[in-house]
Amino acid sequence: MTDILYRWPEAAKFGRRVPKEKFYERGAVTTVVREKLVSEVQRITWAYKLAESTVNLPGTPAVPEVQVFTIDAKTKDVGEDVLGAIDKAIPFPIIFEILRYPTESREVRMVAAHKQLGTGAPKLSDYYSTGWQSEDTIRQALPTAISLPALYAALLEPLTPLTVRPGENLSEVAERLTVVRKLEREVASLERKLRTEPQFNRKVDFRRALKTKQHELTELVR
Repeated sequence: MTDILYRWPEAAKFGRRVPKEKFYERGAVTTVVREKLVSEVQRITWAYKLAESTVNLPGTPAVPEVQVFTIDAKTKDVGEDVLGAIDKAIPFPIIFEILRYPTESREVRMVAAHKQLGTGAPKLSDYYSTGWQSEDTIRQALPTAISLPALYAALLEPLTPLTVRPGENLSEVAERLTVVRKLEREVASLERKLRTEPQFNRKVDFRRALKTKQHELTELVR
């Protein structure tokens, strides 16, 4: 994961505020998520539209456009279930920038899930994020790309907590990260059992299982 903010092209500026009620209408939003939209979100802005007409890169059915949404938080952050509700209601990949005011200066983090479009509901990976940064952080130019799918992949890659292997696409990275997080939970569980287990023989079994899971985890994150 790299802390980075992009300098979005002026030609792609959209700047349209989106009422939170729109997401109630478009998606199956639970009562809990609706309450979080109210309590956590001050304002949602459709800030930029990266499309062939604005950045001169061809799209595909998988990535016809890439949208940039800014969310002004009422609290210290916005939850992933809220981001997911917004993501599922918009039929394009989205890059979010969340803004908060922990002190007098404003902070921002960039966050996104790898979004796969299809005939049904979009499929979302886990969310990837930068750390919190000052709003005054110097922004970098967009990565060089020859198409919108390539640009989308290049925008997401610095956010992923795994190193992308040669020839690996983002769907494969997302699948690998899912397995990594499952193994991390299993390792943590075994470590707890090892600390609390009084019987020597079971400690030996837990230690052996823990070593195996740690090895699997090491191989996956390389």
